[in-house]
Amino acid sequence: MKSMSSIVFLLIGLAAGAAILFWVFWEKAPGLMILENESRYGFEETDSLLTRALADREWKTPFVHDLQQTMRNNGFEVKKVKVFEVCKPALAHQVLKGDQERVVSSLMPCRIALYERSDGKVFISRMNSGVMARPMKGVVPEVMKQAAMEIEEILKPLLRDKS
Repeated sequence: MKSMSSIVFLLIGLAAGAAILFWVFWEKAPGLMILENESRYGFEETDSLLTRALADREWKTPFVHDLQQTMRNNGFEVKKVKVFEVCKPALAHQVLKGDQERVVSSLMPCRIALYERSDGKVFISRMNSGVMARPMKGVVPEVMKQAAMEIEEILKPLLRDKS
C-alpha cells in the first residue's frame, strides 16, 4: 500500500512540475524570442540612421516593407511600420551552402522592425536569433549567434537606455 501511495505522489509531482514548466514557457517564451527596445530618435531619423549603420557594417538591405503604406493601399490605417530585410552575405553563405543547414532559410534574411506606437514612441524589434538557434545543428548556431551580435552592435547607438 505504501508503494502505491509513493507512485501516486510521484505522478502528481511529475504532472504538477510539467504544468508549471509549460506555464513558465508560455509566459516567458515570447520575451525570449523577440527583442524590443525604444529608439532614441523619431521614426524618420531612426530609419535613416539604421539604414546607414547597416550599410557601414556591410549588411545588405534587399527590401524594406512599408507596412503602413501596404495597409493604406488595402483600406486600413495603422501607425508607421517598416520591416527591414537584412542580410550579411558572408554569414548567409555559411548557412546556405550546406544541405542540412539550408532548412533555416525560412528565417532568412533577418528582419528588423521599426514602428511607432500610439503614444508617438518609436520602437525597434527583431528576432532573438542567438537564442532561437541554440537547439539547431551544424554551423547554424554559431552563424546566427554572430549575426545577432552584429545586429545588436548596429542597433546599440539607436536604442534608448533601459534606465
